[in-house]
Amino acid sequence: MHTNHSYNDLLALRRRHLGPSLSLSYREPLKIVRGRGQYLYDEAGRAYLDGVNNVCHVGHSHPRVVSAIAEQAGRLNTNTRYLHDGLVEYARRLTATFPEPLSVCYFVCSGTEANELALRLARTYTGRQDVIALDHAYHGNSAATIDISPYKFNSRGGRGAPPWVHIAPAPDPYRGLYRDTSTDLGARYAGPVAALAAAHPPAAFIAESILSCGGQIVLPDGFLAAAYAAVRAAGGVCIADEVQVGFGRVGSHFWAFETQGVVPDIVTMGKPIGNGHPMGAVVTTPAIADAFNNGMEYFNTFGGNPVSCAAGLAVLDVIEAEGLQQHALETGAYFLDELRALKDRHPAIGDVRGLGLFIGVEFVADRVTRTPDPATASAAVEALKQEGILLSTDGPDHNVIKIKPPLPFDRGNVHSISSALSQFLSAR
Repeated sequence: MHTNHSYNDLLALRRRHLGPSLSLSYREPLKIVRGRGQYLYDEAGRAYLDGVNNVCHVGHSHPRVVSAIAEQAGRLNTNTRYLHDGLVEYARRLTATFPEPLSVCYFVCSGTEANELALRLARTYTGRQDVIALDHAYHGNSAATIDISPYKFNSRGGRGAPPWVHIAPAPDPYRGLYRDTSTDLGARYAGPVAALAAAHPPAAFIAESILSCGGQIVLPDGFLAAAYAAVRAAGGVCIADEVQVGFGRVGSHFWAFETQGVVPDIVTMGKPIGNGHPMGAVVTTPAIADAFNNGMEYFNTFGGNPVSCAAGLAVLDVIEAEGLQQHALETGAYFLDELRALKDRHPAIGDVRGLGLFIGVEFVADRVTRTPDPATASAAVEALKQEGILLSTDGPDHNVIKIKPPLPFDRGNVHSISSALSQFLSAR
């Protein structure tokens, strides 16, 4: 039987027993006790529209996923050293969503683990150490992935880049080095990647297919194609981090890297892959997998266990059965139109961008100088929370509201957010 602590006791116990670096959302944190679809519910039963949880990809507590997990947990849960239909069926189904030659899976327990394994694969294959990453990127919370995450190592408590990590400018068309008035933005932003690859022949270039912590930034056309070509010419491999944006969220494609017309050498996944069940995956080519088979066994105690595979298969089934990729495309386009109409009326919004249901709203103090306005972005998040809508801020200046809800999110939900934002901005 679960203890039902009072709100104040819960806060006190958390402060006493949990590490103080674990953050809580909002000035007055919420006690959430239940979730369903695109809604979370507090202890009093109040519903909150979840506009930011891309982990429960097909909806909180989706009955098909819950049933698959429970049924398999009641039958068997063990490791990958035994033959199991679920393991190979999930590997087959997952790799079928990728272009050739991406056809070999490794299963892990998180996006962090996936990116760390991707680094090992790249280094074993190339015999090199160096990595090129993008400024403001975040790729995980382990020591190795913090080392390739400027969002962390250049922030409070960080120690800067290690000597084997080389940082290229974030390809931000709104506030970056090259802006939306420039031509061939993709090629221009790929230039620094090419220069770094030539000067420091890399094991790998890693980039999210849409930048998340960097500010919900959609990469300019042609960026990954030019960057990948330069890295491969220098003998490195290309890693696409799809931990935040994969599994149909962008709508037009199942994987966000496809919007750039490229095929990576390694793809990493986490967060939405199990709809909240802790799992992740790496998909790569037979050539890289063969090189990694160098005598050192790879084993992950929990990665690829039968319960995780059941969860992963159920997520794929739901995406297909409920048409969630197409839903993300249509709802996301409608949402972007609504938000851009808000931008036309309110100068506090400097930019609206996104693909499918992965959207950023950037707040600025001045549209001409594009000076970031984190105070207004944070105030908007707090104001909408009072209206029963959950959002959050991100970006290097924390002035971008990120919107990445569960995929069942609908047009009525869009209207709720756009109306609440409009009301907030009109009252300023």
